[in-house]
Amino acid sequence: MRDFRLLLVLAAVGASTLRAQSTRTLIPVPAALEWRSGRLALDTTFTVAVRGFADARLRRAVDRTLRRLEGRTGLTFSRPPAADSTTATLVVHADGPGMAVQGIAEDESYMLAVNEGRADLHAPTVVGVIRGLETLLQLVAADSAGPYLPAVTIEDHPRFRWRGLLIDVCRHWEPVAVIERTLDAMATVKLNVLHWHLSEDQGFRVESRRYPRLQGLGSDGLYYTQAQIREVTAYARDRGIRVVPEFDMPAHSTSWFVGYPQYAAAPGPYQIERAFGVLDAVFDPTREEVYAFIDGFIGEMAALFPDAYFHIGGDEANGKQWNANRRIQTFMRAHGLKDNEALQAYFNRRLQRILARHGKRMEGWDEILHPDLPKSVVVQSWRGPESLGESARQGFLGILSAGYYLDAMAPAENHYGVDPLPDSAGLTPEQAQRILGGEICMWGEIVTPETIDSRIWPRAAAVAERLWSPRTVTDVADLYRRLRVLSARLEELGISTETHTERMLQRIAPGVDLAPLRTLLAAVEPVNLGGRMSVDPATQFTPLTALSDAARPDPPLRRGGGGGGGGTRRGSRPPASGSPEPSKPGATPRPPSRRSPITRRRRARASRSLWSSPTSARPARKRCPTWPPRRRRLRPGATTAPPCSSAWSGLRRTCGLRCCRRCGS
Repeated sequence: MRDFRLLLVLAAVGASTLRAQSTRTLIPVPAALEWRSGRLALDTTFTVAVRGFADARLRRAVDRTLRRLEGRTGLTFSRPPAADSTTATLVVHADGPGMAVQGIAEDESYMLAVNEGRADLHAPTVVGVIRGLETLLQLVAADSAGPYLPAVTIEDHPRFRWRGLLIDVCRHWEPVAVIERTLDAMATVKLNVLHWHLSEDQGFRVESRRYPRLQGLGSDGLYYTQAQIREVTAYARDRGIRVVPEFDMPAHSTSWFVGYPQYAAAPGPYQIERAFGVLDAVFDPTREEVYAFIDGFIGEMAALFPDAYFHIGGDEANGKQWNANRRIQTFMRAHGLKDNEALQAYFNRRLQRILARHGKRMEGWDEILHPDLPKSVVVQSWRGPESLGESARQGFLGILSAGYYLDAMAPAENHYGVDPLPDSAGLTPEQAQRILGGEICMWGEIVTPETIDSRIWPRAAAVAERLWSPRTVTDVADLYRRLRVLSARLEELGISTETHTERMLQRIAPGVDLAPLRTLLAAVEPVNLGGRMSVDPATQFTPLTALSDAARPDPPLRRGGGGGGGGTRRGSRPPASGSPEPSKPGATPRPPSRRSPITRRRRARASRSLWSSPTSARPARKRCPTWPPRRRRLRPGATTAPPCSSAWSGLRRTCGLRCCRRCGS
């Protein structure tokens, strides 16, 4: 029996070694690769020749690669492209430029062959070359003989066409430098869409020359000039990344009305919101002057953002202002609009026609789904794969975000287990083609320029691999091994995945031994958005400089030691498919929110403490016998609430804790 156990251990070690050999440090894993014997040594004679199509963008990509290769190896290389491709160390060949404005039909495939004599990179488009150069940089290794590229043949292409990252710059402002270094990191893991969330209740972040009070009164002076927008879109294009702007309508729109209250469904005045949540401010869909205003604004922005898609938000309109407005109710009856969903569908149809006039296609959250919209509309699903599948069955294009919410502070393996096209989707091949991919969401309630890198990276790379690599690539332990290498490489790009923790600790506890705090932060993770809001509700002015802000998601000791184990958190398995992350807590119950990835159960767990302790440190306890939480009146004459309850405003309701603090059950 002992020999059998030893055999199992040796087999497991052998399998782990084999996986490491097959993927090395590549992330995402290519579609097809074959390792060969031999290596291509790197020294100061390294030269690059460019053949086929060559434009300024391709040459800039080659130059960036050489600079990063110099930093990685400590060598200095010749800058001008070699005239003779037969003597060059690396030959880059692009068949053509690709799409004039990169879109979902862009060919990102490439072939890379490395042998002892030279390396050849061939791609149909410049974007394909950019993807291949990132792979080449990930191949760089070194030993006592010096730096080298291992011999390999790679044929690579993405599984999904839309692989995005949403950055919310409204709730907390993020300067251009943050956006640009994030684009560098996105290119490293082959993400191809920056979803730029630019308007929100808490701020309007783009300069409008036509409507200057938008940023003049709605931004606290923190906004991107039109010159900066052009700089960022050009920076992204150089890295093969599209930029899709989001301007949220009809809800999440308070900042619009600070300067232009006449377009709201309720009279002003309005001011920038400082708290977070689902608020009431909403456009008035019944007035023609509202559409004239939106038409003028979209026309200005359409010239600024070249991408074919324009995100209109469209989520979480609670309809309170519509219900309270008699004129709007009269309009609804006159036009046969039976409820607020029908009214919003009317608004979205009008918006879609405006966008079409300006050469744009509509993208929006789940709530925009309506049979009267054209099938070119992209539906971004925060509710889950079921909602995504339904949009595909109705003929719409779709992308998945449920399960990819980074502000949930879930470990990388949880996001890794979410697939836009799970086996259970039940879609026909034609319907499956309408699933374009997925998009990671980094909402901005509890991130700052100092902490955003560690909140996005390296976990976003797990989703990047899920969206690029074959669906058979699922090894969690191997993922964590490669994420550790990636974190170090991202530091080269200025991404502070780990170093920000040390800086914050020195500020929190100056002049003292930081070793105990480092040990603590290796074992705990930051509280997620809902947990933080339930314990100490944050606003836009709350300093995010506490120990919980210094903590890193997916800390090493939570992964079984050195971070390679990838063990599941709290004994749960990563989901086989995406699921919506429900709403964050507030003073009153709210419907599930795509910006609020918190269930009541998770909120209750987090409310016990700002820290999550390792699973092994907590005794197992029964779930509250009165779960789920409910409200009911105190019995007549009662002066205190019975066990497992709390008295509040003459009502008796369960405490809502997963493990009750009062009754101990």
